[in-house]
Amino acid sequence: MSGFVVGLTGGIGSGKSTVADLFVAAGAGLVDTDAIAHELTAPDGAAMPAIAAAFGAAVLTPTGALDRAAMRQRVFADAGARQQLEAILHPMIRQLSDARCLAATTPYVVLAVPLLVESGTYRARCDRIVVVDCPESLQIERVMARNGLAADQVRAIMAAQATRADRLAAADDVVLNDGGLTKLYEQVERLHLNYLRQSAEKAKANC
Repeated sequence: MSGFVVGLTGGIGSGKSTVADLFVAAGAGLVDTDAIAHELTAPDGAAMPAIAAAFGAAVLTPTGALDRAAMRQRVFADAGARQQLEAILHPMIRQLSDARCLAATTPYVVLAVPLLVESGTYRARCDRIVVVDCPESLQIERVMARNGLAADQVRAIMAAQATRADRLAAADDVVLNDGGLTKLYEQVERLHLNYLRQSAEKAKANC
């Protein structure tokens, strides 16, 4: 893997994607496990034969991709289905994300993992964990505006994720996203400089 890997996570609506984009703009590499999951579940995606075999045509779109809305309903209603889906996807995501971290040529890589705290396996693969945090009321407000969901639906999604306290307990660094872009940029820039320094120190120690 790249010499220095920063795990990035946060609850739904926290602003992970915005923060990831700011790190990339500063010069970091990015490996996004959500994007990898989309690749794997696109038409002809590597995970689709196993998903189709496990769940049938009801979770497929006419083009052969994963019908995310149908699958979401299925896994929310059935914990066993969630575990079955994760057993298919997670090893593939880990393998691809490791390969892409390894191939990165930037001073450090941001490994964006929405369920980093929940998965339990990513901590050992990261030099630092940065959590994007905001008040839960702001999460609900953002997701309602972005996805057109009712507050109860957003709360149900949040209930399936790690708690805010659990994420903060796992964090080495925290980006507080409760203000404007300027405040966000300043926090990311400060962390970026720290990660450049730590990456250089690790590289020197490994020589």
